[in-house]
Amino acid sequence: MRVDQPAPARSVNPAVEMTAHQKLAFWSAYLSYMFDCMDLNIFAVVLVPSIQALSQTADRNLIRHAGSIVLAVKLICLGIGGVVFGIAADRFGRARILMAMIAIYAIFTGLSGLAQSWEQLFSLQAAAAFGVGGEWAVGIALIAEVLPDGKRDGAMGFVQSALATGFLMAAIVNWLLGPYSWRLVLAFGFLPAVGVLIMRMPESQRWLSVRARIQKPVAEAFGPKLRRSAIVGVIIAAAMLTGSWSGFGLLPGLIRELAGQSADPAKITRAAFVLTAGGSMPGYLAVLWVSRFMGRRPLYFLCAFAGLLASIYMFHGVKDLDALLQFAPIYGFFVMGGFAVLALCLPELFPTRVRATGQGFCFNVSQALAAVGPLALPYFGSAALDVPSHGVAVTLVAYGVGVVAIWFGPETWRKPLAD
Repeated sequence: MRVDQPAPARSVNPAVEMTAHQKLAFWSAYLSYMFDCMDLNIFAVVLVPSIQALSQTADRNLIRHAGSIVLAVKLICLGIGGVVFGIAADRFGRARILMAMIAIYAIFTGLSGLAQSWEQLFSLQAAAAFGVGGEWAVGIALIAEVLPDGKRDGAMGFVQSALATGFLMAAIVNWLLGPYSWRLVLAFGFLPAVGVLIMRMPESQRWLSVRARIQKPVAEAFGPKLRRSAIVGVIIAAAMLTGSWSGFGLLPGLIRELAGQSADPAKITRAAFVLTAGGSMPGYLAVLWVSRFMGRRPLYFLCAFAGLLASIYMFHGVKDLDALLQFAPIYGFFVMGGFAVLALCLPELFPTRVRATGQGFCFNVSQALAAVGPLALPYFGSAALDVPSHGVAVTLVAYGVGVVAIWFGPETWRKPLAD
């Protein structure tokens, strides 16, 4: 009887120096994902004023429903675009697909500032979402394949922190330009397209070495050998995304509820998002530091459970605006910072020849599933823009599913990447 030998632990040497090619790949992936997240969140921070202006109504119920539809469809388009571009990256290379996606999301985000109706805004944001969708999966695949083992975990986690940097940039742009016009905020999203003209993104040599063996990436990624990894990958990514997206969807309503007539909810919302994004940065660093001492499964469990507790306190424990603003960095630390664990887990579930396809499917199908959160929120509760307990339950159930599902996946900590 043959006994399968465990895969050897990979050699991890943080002192290894990166080559110029590796540094260029790292910064290309970081900047492309940072601008991706900026453009994704730019619309989120101007959602209410843009729909209010284009629909010419102050009815909160109508604004809430229109905004929920736009966000949900955008998440679905993110998922479709991510799957399509992930497959394309395995067939045609990481670098050229990344460049194409940057151009798509930047151009359509910028054009959103010219929308003359909320239906036009809806269509332009959906088109931008196709480009946004695949950025994470393809960029993380590039980093995983280019960097040496000693630098990989830290680099992938740091690239994941571009989510917070982009989120913070969106909040700052809205802070500076929002008082003048929501159109200026969206127009700023065109900036990454300029980078496409001057950026020289390197290709993954690891992908180049296996591309001749890539024939049917979709069939292999979901074949018998990798099916469990794909299923678990979708569930754990969807849990994180649904928990956070639903939470951020509830946050403006919580602020309006606590503010009443005594404060400007738009101004407080901008401040809360900046504080949340600022708190996420040390959260990413904390996840990277803890990843040195524990496996992927317990690390994910810790991140998801912490996100669950932070959400419970934010939406059930916070009773006034001062407490909300004080807790916002802590909320960002756990809810956004926990995202770093996905950058560590998902690339290791698939071999190089189907890595972008597999993790692109996991991450982006989970974004489509996360659309359930924004779609469900308007139907909970009786008052417009309130923060009902049933709506919070969407967030809590998502995290609860994640803390269970992770134990059904393989443990990949310190195992070599497969080609």
